[in-house]
Amino acid sequence: ASAIIKRYINLGNALDATALKAIGMKYLCLLNETELNMIDPNSLKLASLNPSECSQHTKDILYEKAKRAFSDQHYLPDYYRLIEPYLGGAPSKDLGALSKDNVNMSVSTFAKLRRDSVMSLTIPEVQGLLGVNLKELHKWQNKSPIREWVQKQKQSELDKLHVGLTGGTQEGYINIVTPKFQPPSSASLGTVAMPLHLLPALLTSFLMMSVLS
Repeated sequence: ASAIIKRYINLGNALDATALKAIGMKYLCLLNETELNMIDPNSLKLASLNPSECSQHTKDILYEKAKRAFSDQHYLPDYYRLIEPYLGGAPSKDLGALSKDNVNMSVSTFAKLRRDSVMSLTIPEVQGLLGVNLKELHKWQNKSPIREWVQKQKQSELDKLHVGLTGGTQEGYINIVTPKFQPPSSASLGTVAMPLHLLPALLTSFLMMSVLS
């Protein structure tokens, strides 16, 4: 299929709506960056595509094309229905703007968004995106990236949603990612062990200075 698509393009044919319909969702993910950039955004208006199973780079490219293709319908009720299949490539700022439009995004769609985009969303923005589907979020809270997003939020703020989300940060605690160190060699153990007995005193001193300041 990939060879046929390349042959089609090398013969000077365009990746227009007719070609995209023939490629369909089955072979869409075979297109490389050069081929994706050849797609005229207006062709997406006539071809029903869904890149949700493609690479993140493919999703990013097609989202930007879809955004341009449907920009003239941004304030119409049908905009969300048209752009939804491409939201896996949407940046957080676009999702934040979409959260104000009462789109009632399904949690299954939310779970397929870009991880970095989800992690940047605030609780009100997630609430605005999901709308009536917010109550379903707790069923997906162990699935990435929803799990990581929940862990980033304060539990007290999650409780205000009244949808049963757990695993957020408790008051007075912060989530720390512990770096992984290579175990010291036996030759360096003496050097490493020497200052360890000073750690409690240093830590106490640091905490006292923090309190006094």
